[in-house]
Amino acid sequence: MMIGEAQLRHSMAAIRPPGRTGESARLRVLHVGKFYPPHMGGIETHLQALCGELQKSLDLRVVVANDGGESVAERLDGVDVLRVPTWATLASTPLCPALTGEIRRSAADILHLHLPNPMAVMAYLASGFSGPLVLSYHSDTVRQKVLGALFSPFLELALRRSSAVIAASVAYQNSSPVLARYLDRCHVIPYGIPLDRFEQADPIAVQKLRLQNGQRLVVSVGRLVYYKGFEYLIRAMARVDGKLLIVGTGPLRQTLQELARSLNVAEKVVFLGQISDQELIACYHAADVFALASTARSEAFGLVQVEAMAAGLPVVNTKLDSGVPFVSLHEQTGLTVPPCDSEALAVAINRLLNNPDLRRSLGEAARQRARQEFSLDVMTSRTLALYQSVIKPQPASANR
Repeated sequence: MMIGEAQLRHSMAAIRPPGRTGESARLRVLHVGKFYPPHMGGIETHLQALCGELQKSLDLRVVVANDGGESVAERLDGVDVLRVPTWATLASTPLCPALTGEIRRSAADILHLHLPNPMAVMAYLASGFSGPLVLSYHSDTVRQKVLGALFSPFLELALRRSSAVIAASVAYQNSSPVLARYLDRCHVIPYGIPLDRFEQADPIAVQKLRLQNGQRLVVSVGRLVYYKGFEYLIRAMARVDGKLLIVGTGPLRQTLQELARSLNVAEKVVFLGQISDQELIACYHAADVFALASTARSEAFGLVQVEAMAAGLPVVNTKLDSGVPFVSLHEQTGLTVPPCDSEALAVAINRLLNNPDLRRSLGEAARQRARQEFSLDVMTSRTLALYQSVIKPQPASANR
């Protein structure tokens, strides 16, 4: 279900659990994620943005894994973050035994876990925490089939105990084989970002990029990993009169560079690597089109689409059974093509590059959709409304 508009009108003032009064009795919420910035990743960026706003209304703490073997406590932009020691890593999952004790000692009114994160689920189950549990279900386990099967009973137990499950889109909620069994407690809260950061760019930096790369620019942003579909985007450039700027790093960089050379499009494809936020924003404003060529459900939402839309760019994305085509809508804010189809990508990109009026109209519609659906304020208000709903005392007959 979507959080209702009436609930969005609730004040952003501090909310308190039943029976408590006074400023010191603000609702205590513990967020548990896998990592936290400056560790890079979509979930990490979301966690930072959400908690940065929620801490204005709540007594909020974040516990995540540290890359090393020591515990580190920090206060980052007003958010108390504890990074607990990682003993080892199994299938990209940090093993942090200390997480259990942190949950047990937290005295939180609400525990909010960000999934997938097997360690967080196991720590919750072992902690004995008895308060309301909120789960942000960012993605199914896609590649780790064996680990996913072994972990499934524990995930199901946590889902059964949860008071609410947050999905970022109706499409992902309805297409997830896991969430299909828990639709009665699912709530759709799309991701939001601080849009104003992306709406303006340094004009000198923008002009420099255009002078270096030309006037027909396509930009794509993401880790250089299998499901981002960069190989199909590079193949598409053989049919595109323009240049592709790829922002991001990852294990496939050398492979993708070799592919560009083998297709004789190396001069059309620029690998920018990891760049600063200001440089990224300049890329969005220098470009004519944003492309997200993802090929698998591992791309659950594609938050970089929202960044590009806030900058006024039309989007070319792929028709995945996830939230990707929900963010940018076909023929409304961009163009949607089948995944793993280089020819369709090229046709869509060329259509936008060759039609300035269409490009401008879709780009302006993209900017408006970002403001209406994907702002940080809207996401925060919806999350606070959900917290209020789960702490309300329930009649005895309503207990599960």
